[in-house]
Amino acid sequence: MGQTNDFVIIKAKENGVNVIGLTRGSDTRFHHSEKLDKNEIMIAQFTEHTSAIKIRGKAKILSAYGEMDSDE
Repeated sequence: MGQTNDFVIIKAKENGVNVIGLTRGSDTRFHHSEKLDKNEIMIAQFTEHTSAIKIRGKAKILSAYGEMDSDE
């Protein structure tokens, strides 16, 4: 499996936005969680351990593939 190490930037649009990292492999599991307050920014990276990132709450997400808002 190729590894691209893509980055994603998450900017919270409200207090309490949850960013959850999910593992790779045969069993997908939560491996890391962060809570962001309004206007906080987190830069996350896909790695050999992180295959997905789940975001709960209103946030702006920027990646190499474009920009989106989680509340739309």
